[in-house]
Order: sequence, then C-alpha cells, then structure tokens
Amino acid sequence: MSELLIAFILGIVEGLAEFLPISSTGHLILVGHLLGFEGERAKTFEIVIQLGAILAITVLYQERLVSLFNIKPLLNQEKKFNALHVILGVLPAGIVGVLTLDLVKMYLFQPYTVVIGLVAGAILILFAEKKKPEPVSFSLDELTYKQALTIGLFQCLAAFPGFSRAGSTISGGLLAKASYKTASEFSFLIAIPIMVGVTGLDLYKSRDLLTASDIPMFAIGFLTSFAVAMLAVVTFLKLLEKWGLTPFAYYRIVLAILFTLFVLL
Repeated sequence: MSELLIAFILGIVEGLAEFLPISSTGHLILVGHLLGFEGERAKTFEIVIQLGAILAITVLYQERLVSLFNIKPLLNQEKKFNALHVILGVLPAGIVGVLTLDLVKMYLFQPYTVVIGLVAGAILILFAEKKKPEPVSFSLDELTYKQALTIGLFQCLAAFPGFSRAGSTISGGLLAKASYKTASEFSFLIAIPIMVGVTGLDLYKSRDLLTASDIPMFAIGFLTSFAVAMLAVVTFLKLLEKWGLTPFAYYRIVLAILFTLFVLL
C-alpha cells in the first residue's frame, strides 16, 4: 500500500476519532499496526495529523476562543464562560502529562494496552450514562468552576492510551451535572491547549526525523484530518442528543474483542 493512501486512511481515522469518545490514539495505534505503519516516523506523522484535528476545532469555535481573551467577565465575577474555566479544565491533565508522558509513550503505546484502555473507557461511559444526575448546566456560560475542574480531573484518565480524552471528559461532565452539549463543547475546547502542548513538544523532539520527502504524505494526512474532524464534530453533537454515549461504549467493547481475536491472539 502506498504511503499516500496510508496517510489518507489515517487522516480519516484521526479526524473521526479525535473528538469522539472512542480514542483517536488507540485507533491510530491499532490501524497503524494493521497497515504495518509503525515506528518513530509513524509517531511523528500521528503528531502532524492531530494538529489538523486541532485546527478544525479552532475554526469551528473561533468566536468562543477569541472571547477567552476578554478578562472583563472574570474581573467582574460574571457568570460567563471565561479563561479560568479552561485553565481549571487543563491544569490537572497538564501536570499529569508532564510527569508521565515519556513513561506512557515508552511502555503503554502498544496494541494490547489500547485494548485495555478501550474496555476501561467503555465501562466509565456506561457508568456515567447510568448514574448521571439531572443536568444543571445547559450551556458553557452556565458551567461552574467546580464542574470545569471536575472535568479536568477526569481528563487525566486519558493519559492511558485507548481510554479516550473525549470519553473521559464528556463522562466526567455528565457526572458533574453538565448537559451532553455543554460537556462535549467544553471537552473540545480544553483539548486545544492540551493537544497543542503535547503535539508541539513531540514535534520539536521529532524534528530530526522530518525530511522534505515527507511533505506530501504529511500534508495529505493533515488536510484529511482537518476536513473529517470538521464534519465529525458537527455530526457528533447532533447524534449525541439522540443516542447518548452508550452506542460508543458498545462500539469500543466490540472493537477490543475483534482486535484481540484477530490480531493479538
């Protein structure tokens, strides 16, 4: 299979999975394993296409992101979504990431650990769906600082590959009395600083692995991820109101079983 086709396939996988509760990292590891695209170059490629997905969220929520630079609501103690919400949502995972990133990449970026993460994340999703209380926050502007911090703590679970950052944060949001839409949109927004920080650092460390010949492959993966992520986010929000998270949990379990039976055994 040509590398350009591999780039296109993985770009689709990243765009679809990054902001859905199914684990983009897990899917990239599993699909990369099936396609035989692994190693340091593959990891660098994954970093680049994740930036494409981040750009999609930046475009979709540009007005909300610009509003974060307005500190008046924060200074006036207005009940409005502001930068402090994002800081509280990002800080716990940022600390965990700094402390564990190298260890996680060294020991946990393996197909069998992804399978474990897929199942564990599915259990959390099913638990959140069953135990979630009635929501009290139906928009980002109704989100409290306590809810933001709670969701940020749940995001720490995503340090384990396959667990899913979106799955952990949206589940945490539901348990913290946020609506599906509020939990999802907050999950999308706090993904930006986390992913920019992690991918930026990884890209800098991997700079010596990049050559001019990589540009076509990386460009296709980046653009595909961007376009697919734009469509996936809009579609996901519509489906979430109808279906909830449960179908995604079952999908994760089925995927873990199939991969174990046909690849790992």
